[in-house]
Amino acid sequence: MKVFRIGFLVNPIAGMGGRVGLKGTDGTAYKLALERGAQPESPLRALQFLNEVTAEGFQILAAPGVMGADIVLKSRHMSKLAEIVGEIGTVTTAEDTRRIARLMLEKGVDLLVFVGGDGTARDVLDAIDQAIPVIGVPSGVKMYSSVFAVNPRAAAALLEAFLRGEAAIVEREVLDIDEEAFRRDELVIRLYGYLKTVFHQEMTQGGKTLFLSMDDEENKEAIARYVVENMSRDTVYILGPGSTVKAIARALGLEYTMLGVDVVLNGRLLYKDAWEAHLLKVLQDYGRVKVVVTPIGGQGFIFGRGNQQFSPRFLSGIDKKDIIIVSTVSKIRSLDHLRVDTGDPAVDQRLRGYYRVIVDYNRVVVMKVV
Repeated sequence: MKVFRIGFLVNPIAGMGGRVGLKGTDGTAYKLALERGAQPESPLRALQFLNEVTAEGFQILAAPGVMGADIVLKSRHMSKLAEIVGEIGTVTTAEDTRRIARLMLEKGVDLLVFVGGDGTARDVLDAIDQAIPVIGVPSGVKMYSSVFAVNPRAAAALLEAFLRGEAAIVEREVLDIDEEAFRRDELVIRLYGYLKTVFHQEMTQGGKTLFLSMDDEENKEAIARYVVENMSRDTVYILGPGSTVKAIARALGLEYTMLGVDVVLNGRLLYKDAWEAHLLKVLQDYGRVKVVVTPIGGQGFIFGRGNQQFSPRFLSGIDKKDIIIVSTVSKIRSLDHLRVDTGDPAVDQRLRGYYRVIVDYNRVVVMKVV
């Protein structure tokens, strides 16, 4: 019986900027994330992934320390650690990711599992191109590429399917997000390349889809009018990222961040580009708040992609009936269901179920969060 060699590589700082309102952790953003009290996210999601895997018949070649081996040794699969590949310094870099991925390829791994976001996916592509298949465990702030599983549990299921020889291997998009533009509140995306990816329709996320047309813009304005007309006085509204939601801020005549989170009360801006600490304070000060979000086109996520300011701790204090979901008709037609991936399985489970989605003026559809 074949014993598969699985490469395991973690970007230890991926996702740290999300809860503190930063648009990634590249360069000086990482230092700012630490100053704002950000905690590592990817090691926890990497450990969750490993502990969800129940299959046997594989060994792990891991990157050193915080980039892999430390996490394997805390997991149920510690005995499967066959080799630690490469060396790293005190501060890890993108070059570490590229170098170690190349070394793993040279050592004959059958599959590379990486934990991170779009930047990590680009580094992996630079290193191995399409030589071997990969599984992306989502742990970044921005995960618009379609090489990621929908959550760590799904990534574990994909690995098990691969080990059984039942997995489809397909080429999936790696998207290049302009980091500097993103931090300026602009979304600039281009296709960077393709990775061979272990794929299942229900377990692998799609790439972000943009819907840009005059009809869509009119649709967003109609949604915004309806939401504004039905806002309750003395109720805090927290507006998530995305152009469909931010049409509401525009209708109120407020300054807003397209890719951030803004907090509104009685037509007045309480916080612009808020982060988790602000949202927790608002929840403490006002008790009940309403959250307005829109699903990511082509993926369906309402929490856990690009809006990690809505942390599990914050969402635990939100009633499901106070979550307002808005979407253009064209976007909602592209989705079979909605998704959440907050990083806390218990919170994800609580958020699942059926929701009304506002798709036009006084028009709603019902969608299920799975």
